[in-house]
Amino acid sequence: MSSTSTPSSSEQRLQQASDWWSTSIIDIRPGVINTRGIPIQELIGKVSFPQMIWLMLRGDLPSEEQARLLEASLVAAVDHGPQAPSIAIARMSVTCGLPLNGAMASAINVLDDVHGGAGEQCLGLYQSILQLLPAGDHAVTDSDLERAADQGLDAFIAEHGKIIPGFGHRFHPIDPRVAPLLGMVNEAARQGHVKGTYASIARAVERALHRRTGKALPMNIDGVTAAVYGELGFAPALARGIFILSRSVGILAHAWEQSQQGHRIKGPMPTSIPYRYTGPSEHSVGTHHVEKAGS
Repeated sequence: MSSTSTPSSSEQRLQQASDWWSTSIIDIRPGVINTRGIPIQELIGKVSFPQMIWLMLRGDLPSEEQARLLEASLVAAVDHGPQAPSIAIARMSVTCGLPLNGAMASAINVLDDVHGGAGEQCLGLYQSILQLLPAGDHAVTDSDLERAADQGLDAFIAEHGKIIPGFGHRFHPIDPRVAPLLGMVNEAARQGHVKGTYASIARAVERALHRRTGKALPMNIDGVTAAVYGELGFAPALARGIFILSRSVGILAHAWEQSQQGHRIKGPMPTSIPYRYTGPSEHSVGTHHVEKAGS
């Protein structure tokens, strides 16, 4: 008889259950909550929420400057008023009777490729341009940046169409959130905390769009936060995820405010303002010709 015992069926089932979910993020046991190996009691009161986000996503704690850049990007994108569809949806949902969690879920669900995904798409564009820059120890010149930006834009437009995410804004001639964030990246690069490459790429794209269109298409919040997240080493998909974290605060604030105002069933515009009807004029059934199948 072998000295090595064979696991019983109950032990195998227990192992299967334990292996069903596998995570390196958190270790939960009776009396123990360790996040990335750090006891929660050592994190509470000692790390900021942006630092905790970094720890959860990246597995370690950021430097002070990295945390400052992440926090600034979270603050910058937190809200853009009821003109933003996600905010309007949160408020309308509350007037239809949804609680805060339902209103937030409804709003977050529209933060997809068109409304909410521009930061992810823009960071993907920046990364494609980065791959076109000279590798190695070669110092990147302005002409290198311009050539790579043009090639990257050509490839992006060929695949996705002429709308370039991260540039231009339907409301702001100049997005007031861009300059402070770019200034912080520039200062962090000057001090050696980040390389500044993504910020340079973002400005090169801005210049390339101006050359191509003959008009200004300034960087917007998605373009500048994409540069920040690129400098910080986040994947494009996480650029969208972090934006959603930020905008969720605005969604919550608007949903809560609307719940305190007490309105019921508010649509996208006042009932006193009619929508435009583009169908046929009023007529009786007898005057409406319907072709039968096969006639």
